[in-house]
Amino acid sequence: MGRDNSPEHKVNDAIRVREVRIVGENVGEARVVSTEEALHLAQQLELDLVMIAEDADPPVCRIVDYQKFLYQQKRHAKEQKAKMQKVVVKEIRFGPNTDDHDYQFKLRHAERFLQEGAKVKALVFFRGRSIVFKEQGEILLLRFAKDLEELAKVEQMPQLEGKRMIMFLAPAKPAKKKA
Repeated sequence: MGRDNSPEHKVNDAIRVREVRIVGENVGEARVVSTEEALHLAQQLELDLVMIAEDADPPVCRIVDYQKFLYQQKRHAKEQKAKMQKVVVKEIRFGPNTDDHDYQFKLRHAERFLQEGAKVKALVFFRGRSIVFKEQGEILLLRFAKDLEELAKVEQMPQLEGKRMIMFLAPAKPAKKKA
């Protein structure tokens, strides 16, 4: 029974405390017993004694099949990871003198990104001396936000960072799941 090959949990003979609180379906109510008694009970049931809460007073152990316990832990972690929401940020770039056709083209892309549930990072790049048109860049980004106000809310107003002005937009309502 001595499966002691995991650093994440103390199992069977690796448990070196005087007494433990044992829990589990096959034990009934949680109770405090000596470690030797808990090990003996686990051996009778042909299972392992696994320490699950080392910091508790006394430490908490469970009588289970250790391999099955590890499998359930991994499966639970995988389910939790799948439930986490992934945030996608799409970037749309403009120049300070972007003409109307290009603006409309990029606006349609931003609408699609927002409908899919992605955040949009809109930025205006200033090259060379075009930095003198920073007011024009800010006006462009504010117009962009106004045109998208039905689909998005502004998360960060336009800010100048070096030679680029950045604004973040987040979807106003949750995205529709793809079927």
